[in-house]
Amino acid sequence: MRKWLCKGLLGILLGLSVAAPAAAGQRPDSLDILKLPEWTVSSNHYGGKLLLSDSPETVTADGILYQDKVVGDVRLFFHHVNGTTAPKKIVVLLENDDSEPAQVTVYQYGLGGPGHDYLAVGKTAQLRYFGKSDIYLVEVPAKDRRQLIAELDSAVVEPNMLVNGIYDFKTDRPVTVKVMMLPVHADAKKFVAQAKVLPPDEYRLRGTFDGANRLLIPHKVYNPDEHGPVALTLADNEVDRYVEGIDATDGSKVLNYGNYGVVYKLFLPSAGVGKADYFLNPRGGVYAGALSVKYRHETAEPLPTPSGQVAFGADKLNDFAPIGTFDVGQSLWLTFSPPGASNLPVKIVILPQQE
Repeated sequence: MRKWLCKGLLGILLGLSVAAPAAAGQRPDSLDILKLPEWTVSSNHYGGKLLLSDSPETVTADGILYQDKVVGDVRLFFHHVNGTTAPKKIVVLLENDDSEPAQVTVYQYGLGGPGHDYLAVGKTAQLRYFGKSDIYLVEVPAKDRRQLIAELDSAVVEPNMLVNGIYDFKTDRPVTVKVMMLPVHADAKKFVAQAKVLPPDEYRLRGTFDGANRLLIPHKVYNPDEHGPVALTLADNEVDRYVEGIDATDGSKVLNYGNYGVVYKLFLPSAGVGKADYFLNPRGGVYAGALSVKYRHETAEPLPTPSGQVAFGADKLNDFAPIGTFDVGQSLWLTFSPPGASNLPVKIVILPQQE
């Protein structure tokens, strides 16, 4: 997930056409990504808490990977690899210390893995998260524990397999969320009684962050004739800053390198005549994710980025994933989140429709 730190479907909707100017992995004609002006935006956080569990990313011992007590709206993003030589399971336990039952409503989620292809696991989690989710309820009895994701209790995570999940839920009473790795046949409720919190790895990519969502509104209305090609940068910590939080296991301040788990809502107003083309360009290296596109107030099926192949981005100057070609003047929203196992940052490129 953090290699970039150290090493660096969409069907046709009413009025929407899949961008034809370039296939995934191809650069739009005569476009120099390094010379595009930045399309400046206002950025605001909103929503509940984000719990990020990705340190240690490669887990070499059984134990608690991250934990915190939360209430209200919560997003949990977890991303862990079994770094032992034995099969394991990675589960999320909800613990209720209250004298009354807690009702936990899970309303949007995506699970990827267990799997050895880390890019595919991260992409699968995003495609499922941006798709339609069936709401389900987890009731955690007073002074008891329940699992957030029932299927993980029977999912065998073989050595070097990754599990990545993105879960949005609302709880009416405080519950402690515990992400754990444990032996395949262990009872999670019994295991947690003696489990210790594992120390983070060198990147310390875990913590609790305020404002799980980020709303981006451009300073200008895009006009293809007036503005030409432009780019909007996401998750680079310069134009788009990383969120700061607290590691609840020890109280230390942490930085979410890459803004993993943050969901971006991008409003992209336009004016004038004709159409505009939209692309995603990975700037950090190999990348595999998904987007949600809402055009003319209709939401499409999740869009793989790239489509037709698992990943792209080895050629940062020439690899572009089409998002779509849209009529100028129509309502357009993109929903984006940094995918697990991928390199960041990325740019959203907007340009007049190419002939």
